[in-house]
This record gives sequence, structure tokens and C-alpha cells, in this order.
Amino acid sequence: MKRRDFIGTGLAASTLLAAAPALAEWTPRRPINAILPYSAGGGTDALARAAAASADGILPVPLVIVNKPGSSGITGATEAAAARPDGNTVMVTSAGSFLLTSMLRDTDVNPFDSFDIIAQIGNLTPAVIVPANSPFQSVQDLVDAARANPGSVRWAHNGRGGFHQVAGQSFLNRNGLEAQDVPFKGGGPTRAAVIGEQVDFAFVGIQQAAGFENELRVLALVAPERDPIRDDVPTLAELGFDYVAVSSPIVFFAPKGTAPDIVSGMEEALQKITETTQFADLMRERGNVPAFLSGDETKARLQQMQIDTQPVIDALKQQG
Repeated sequence: MKRRDFIGTGLAASTLLAAAPALAEWTPRRPINAILPYSAGGGTDALARAAAASADGILPVPLVIVNKPGSSGITGATEAAAARPDGNTVMVTSAGSFLLTSMLRDTDVNPFDSFDIIAQIGNLTPAVIVPANSPFQSVQDLVDAARANPGSVRWAHNGRGGFHQVAGQSFLNRNGLEAQDVPFKGGGPTRAAVIGEQVDFAFVGIQQAAGFENELRVLALVAPERDPIRDDVPTLAELGFDYVAVSSPIVFFAPKGTAPDIVSGMEEALQKITETTQFADLMRERGNVPAFLSGDETKARLQQMQIDTQPVIDALKQQG
């Protein structure tokens, strides 16, 4: 899926409402609560708050991010799915983690049956990171240590069933490695565990390293191409390691049954938000870039991800 980066200028609310039929039909009168099913401080939280901060002048009401962590994102997703489909409550989440968790576990909610997909605003790509003073200077050092003492190396991720665990576990499986996985609730706590040397390495979004260059070292990006901002970091593909390219779109969802004009109005508003200079600047500060996809494009991407990752999910289920 090709990523489209949008950088533009925000417009006044009155101009937008007059020029955009979808927004004209959908005129929210109360603040929009966006449930984010993870703790504050992670990559998803950072992108969501960048969108909320850039909504002034586009949405006529505030976009409020409400953190509802728990059960690898399922607690907040369940609450969002049960909300009235009136546009006043939506969800913004790591859609890759949400999808994979719903595939791995017997959940009551999933991205397709429980929600209407509004749009993607950004993307998170996992990376292999270690503490700044780690003895592991390369991925090969990590691999050598894991092979020398199977099960002795400890690694962290953002929660079982999430795309970071799937990315990390598939890397271990494909390279014949054993390591102890240590789950945390969100990217912020995972990063803190690496900085505090509670674990030897982690699979987290490369954006988590932004601003922590003195505390963390990024060894590799789990992707076929380098990151547009951290282009100094090699990919696992470049280094010759086998892996599964698993990334996660950051997506806004509406409870299933939300009126089409509300969904389309929100989609249009989110596109305009991703086009603002403010959003682009905030994203860059967080080590990322805007990446808008429409609701239909986002749904197609998630459906393809479901197909591509099914073998990995089946293997994880067999491992228990």
C-alpha cells in the first residue's frame, strides 16, 4: 500500500463548512470524545494528540483524546463499540494491533464487525531497540547471544496480541531463536523498560526513539524500506535477516451503525487535519509523517493484513 504524505495549511472553520458538503451536513455541537485504548505516552497516543491539537479551525468542536487502557486495547475498544453511534464518541487506535488481537484471542469486538472505519491518519513501524549502553551493537550481536544461551535474553513489546509482539515473535521464529517476552501496557512503558534495562531489547515503534537518542539505540527497522525520518537506521531486510513486515495504521473508527454522513464528514475532517502544517510539524517532532488513507482504502489495507498475518497468528496460537 502506497503511503501518501500530506502537508498543507489549515483553513478557517467557516470556509471549510461552506466548501465541504460532507462537513456541512455533519455539524457536531458537542466535543467529540476519541477513546484511545492504550496508556498515554505511546506512539498511538502521540499521533492521536497531534491530530486533536491540529483540529482547531477544521472541527467546530474540540476533539478530546480519552485514554482507556486494558487487555491489549480490547477494554477501550469494547467501550467505544458500545457507544451511541451519533458521532460524539469514536475510537482512535493502532488498527494493526486491534486486528491482530482480535485474530489471536476470542474477543467480542473486531475492526470489521464492530465499527465503521473512518480513516487512517498515520502509520507505526516497529524497530529493534536496545538501551544506549547495551553490549549489543548490532542485530547480529543479539542473535548470537540468543543462540548461545536460548531463553536467557529478555525482550519487551506493547502487549500480547499486538503487532509489536507479532513482529518480534515472527522474527524469533524465523531465525530459530528463543527469548523471554515481557509484555507492557503501551509504547511508553515499553520504552521505559528498555531505558531502565529491565529487558535486553524491544520491538516498538521507531517513533518511540524520538527525543530519547541518548537513552536508546535503534538497531534495525522491521520493514523493507528505511524510515523517511530515521533514514540512518538499516532494515532487517538490508541486514539479511528473515522477518515478517508488520506495521500498524493509526485509524479512527466509529461505532457500527453510525450514519454515513457522519462517517464521511469525519473522514473529510481528518483528511484536512492531516493536510495542515501544524499536524505535519507535530508528527515530525514525534518522529513520524502524516499518512492519510480514506475509510475504504484503510479497510482494504486491514483486510490484506488479515490475510498476510494469518500464518503468524496460527503459529502463535499453537505456541499457546
